[in-house]
Amino acid sequence: MDETSHESVRINKYLADKGIASRREADRIISQGNVTINGRRAALGDRVFPKDKVEIKGSAKDISQKYVYYIYNKPRGIVSTNAQYDYEKEIADMFETSEKVAVMGRLDKESEGLVLLSNDGRLSHRLLSPEFHHEKEYKVKVTQPLKDRVVRIFAKGMTLEGDEVKGAEAKIISEKTLNVILTEGKRHQIRRMLSALGYEVVSLTRVRIMNIRLGNLNTGEGRKLTSEETLGLLQGLKLQ
Repeated sequence: MDETSHESVRINKYLADKGIASRREADRIISQGNVTINGRRAALGDRVFPKDKVEIKGSAKDISQKYVYYIYNKPRGIVSTNAQYDYEKEIADMFETSEKVAVMGRLDKESEGLVLLSNDGRLSHRLLSPEFHHEKEYKVKVTQPLKDRVVRIFAKGMTLEGDEVKGAEAKIISEKTLNVILTEGKRHQIRRMLSALGYEVVSLTRVRIMNIRLGNLNTGEGRKLTSEETLGLLQGLKLQ
């Protein structure tokens, strides 16, 4: 935890921020007595201060043996999580698994393509954090013919409404289709960048996260990651 911080946080949030587990999974680990704060057994709701020493007993590592990882091809118009209206559907409504899993990362409602689901809460923070510098690849179709300057501007980065957006690798693959690789991934980044350049997005599909590719998976379908895919993903996120 940042030593310059003067604020305390709940123990489950502390563990989630450290990439140990999701808050729900952290609560389970804490309830089992596997977490200590300054040598004292932690309880649900305990708070952690910057100078506190938090430790997890070795038995908590057994949780990793139960982790599962799925890929899902999210259709357009489906929210990833937390539907706001009764008429909205989210991924959990569309894709059922025998294990309880959560969406790792995010993909906005109007976008489609590759989403990862898992019960390994450590993935969420690491997939969103730019410090791990992992790639996410998108195929973007726009209404107007693309000009070469789009590639140059994407590579340089932009300032959008006072927000500094880092550069991204872009390649024009047809008159109105752009391939973009992000390592930062701020909210609606590609749409906002193209809008600032005068382009309207027709469709935006995520086709890859790190070593995981969408491939020929049909829209609305999902599958478990192969052992090779899982190993590559965990190694890339420094979890293996």
